[in-house]
Amino acid sequence: MSDEQPPRKRMVKPPVGGNEGGRGKPARLKTAYGRTPSQQAWLERQINDPFSAKARALGYRSRAAFKISEIDEKFRFFRKGAKVIDLGCAPGGWLQIAVERGVTDLVGIDLLPVDPVAPAHLLEMDFTADDAPGKLLQLLGGEPDLVMSDMAPNTVGHRETDHLRIVGLIEIAAEFAIDVLKPGGAFVAKAFQGGETADVIARLKRHFDRVQHFKPKASRQDSSEVFLVATGFKGR
Repeated sequence: MSDEQPPRKRMVKPPVGGNEGGRGKPARLKTAYGRTPSQQAWLERQINDPFSAKARALGYRSRAAFKISEIDEKFRFFRKGAKVIDLGCAPGGWLQIAVERGVTDLVGIDLLPVDPVAPAHLLEMDFTADDAPGKLLQLLGGEPDLVMSDMAPNTVGHRETDHLRIVGLIEIAAEFAIDVLKPGGAFVAKAFQGGETADVIARLKRHFDRVQHFKPKASRQDSSEVFLVATGFKGR
């Protein structure tokens, strides 16, 4: 009798419940290996999170792929012929969804290295560098139809400071979008509920037909994360 086991099929369907198999108690890490309590909690959430498990099963690089997927299902950004710029693109989950849905002209930028996502062009550099916008447009070959940003700053552990850094990145991304988008284009950026984003929202409303918040189901319920979505760019 052969010792070979038949292929496992438990990940064919999306997992349900509190862990990858949707059954039993949530998995807990056996040892912290010097991790802080917050790091330990984050790792345990990742292990038990159904979207993280589904991302691994489908070959997406992060659960964030499902966030942009939900956003696109509502607003219909990704289409053949669209030009897309992805700010803070690591590890590449948003680019994967864009390519999957027919986008062939796209550029991503991040401080971190990103494995290739053909046919996307990738820049490993600081988006706030003076020459970054020009390089993005050159690689894209024209004005984008969509600028999307999942940028997040390095945290310092001080809530107010970290929050101001997040808002600062949203403002920079919004200014970039206003400077480069085609008429009728769109802007999507990660934000947080209760954030000091009133100024940037007011500016976006002057340049877009509609500005709203959207919280995908793939965002954790206990997270204040939302996405700022501006559509119908009216021009500069």
